[in-house]
Amino acid sequence: MPSFEIEGKLLRKFDAESKSASFQAREFVLEIPDGNYPQFIKFQLTQDRCAAIDPYKEGEQVKVHFDLRGREWQGKYFTNLNAWRVEKAAAASSSAPAAADPDYDFPSASDEPAHVNEDLPF
Repeated sequence: MPSFEIEGKLLRKFDAESKSASFQAREFVLEIPDGNYPQFIKFQLTQDRCAAIDPYKEGEQVKVHFDLRGREWQGKYFTNLNAWRVEKAAAASSSAPAAADPDYDFPSASDEPAHVNEDLPF
């Protein structure tokens, strides 16, 4: 499955939520300029990636690497933008790129799980 990336202003961070005894998710929203009407795009982080948004403050420019995920549950279809990496946006950097957080090793696309608990509605 292809992965995507997008830059925007971190508009809102939500707390992590336990969806089941073994699954947690955290959502955040980016504001993306689009002419006169900015777009507000919601992303999801899961499991140990929920902390990837912690180093960033609301209002900060970030780049999000994500995959599209879709599933059917009880005749309804759900689509998630599953973020797997968040970093400081290059355009927001004044001179030198920001140093990577030594306490957090960002995952690669190959770290993305093949599937999540099939009993979940998302």
